Amino acid sequence: MVVLKFGGTSVGSAERLKSLTALVSREDKVVVVLSAMSGVTNLLELIVEKANSFNLEKANLHLQEVEDKFLDTIKDLFSGSFLEKAAEIVGSRIALIEKDISSSKCDQKLILAQGELITTEIFSLYLNSIDVENHLLMATDFMILDENKEPDELKIQECIKPLMSNDFKLFITQGFIASTISGEIDNLKRGGSDYSASLIAAALDAKAIEIWTDIDGFHNNDPRFVDDTKPLEYLSFDEAAELAYFGAKILHPASVIPARNKSIKVWLKNTMEPEAHGTLVSDNYVSPGIKAVAAKDGITTIRIQSGRMLQAHGFLKKVFEVFDKYKTPIDVITTSEVAVSLTIDDKKYLHDIVEDLMTFGRVKVINNCSIVSVVGNHITSSPRAITKTYEAFETVPIHMISFGGSSNNITFVIDTENKIRSLRLLNNKIFQESNYV
Repeated sequence: MVVLKFGGTSVGSAERLKSLTALVSREDKVVVVLSAMSGVTNLLELIVEKANSFNLEKANLHLQEVEDKFLDTIKDLFSGSFLEKAAEIVGSRIALIEKDISSSKCDQKLILAQGELITTEIFSLYLNSIDVENHLLMATDFMILDENKEPDELKIQECIKPLMSNDFKLFITQGFIASTISGEIDNLKRGGSDYSASLIAAALDAKAIEIWTDIDGFHNNDPRFVDDTKPLEYLSFDEAAELAYFGAKILHPASVIPARNKSIKVWLKNTMEPEAHGTLVSDNYVSPGIKAVAAKDGITTIRIQSGRMLQAHGFLKKVFEVFDKYKTPIDVITTSEVAVSLTIDDKKYLHDIVEDLMTFGRVKVINNCSIVSVVGNHITSSPRAITKTYEAFETVPIHMISFGGSSNNITFVIDTENKIRSLRLLNNKIFQESNYV
């Protein structure tokens, strides 16, 4: 059993959908997990936004864009009776959205799910039209969330295994989409299709997961901002998890966990260059040294300074309880005798959090920050890796440094305006100079 996940750009046109046929045809049983066609989820979010602000005219204009995108696609994929069936699929899904946005308050999760549903239904029908047998699975039948809106892995396994017991070798399903314990449609948040694939693979004890995108695996730096980056052939699960969490967009951070727990190797491959090696994530490939640099934007830094911290028992516990109260995760934290600094990437309850923290002491908020993380196996015990990393930041103002929380990363919090320069400085210092770290 192999699980293949294809992102939005990989299914973004009729031509791309046609090209997937060769990639999904295997000796093994295959589960194919699809995202919505590129651009569709963004349009669906705009539809929800406009509908909920009672701007139905704008909402319907965006809905027309979604419909046109799918209609143009099926015209290039089908003819005759298959084109009629595809048009019925698109028409019925568009009508469902149209009905929902006309109600008093539209169901965001129901609407967002339609992108994946239409995409998978069209791809399954296309395979049928070229005589490739496949079975379409509804993710809502097995991707079950618990009462905390987290995937219930035992329930997922219990529900999906019976669906695989028929004679089909090829199964098509949706990423991102899930179902609550009460049967309502839900989702795994943006980027959740990777997570879907990993959860499915873990439930089925698959031998591999392949994540297909438009880039040939993890690079040692961000190719959008840095020239001459290089793809990484191998990473450990820990290194991949650090890179994904701290900003590498190619892989959803949560998707590493189910794969690592079941020791399922993860391939990151490029649909535009399928013969390229890509990146293989596995604990069979643990090697020393700095592997890559990643950056995460949208970070807010919060500093709490109080004389009450000095040798005080339970102070940090009280600080953490504030963030727990508002269900706001903390990314990076550093402490001293009289102060604690930390970062968050969710500002929804920032005002309330700051008000509660002010009961402990002075609070300072720094907006528009980025986390820049240097990742590699046990680099915190390598004097050379530490020296090179710190030298790169010689001219960059730093708000926070996190060192020692993990042996696999050294993390800096800086102003976002300095992010690109920092990435380039790190690239020059670590990867371009002689004596590569």
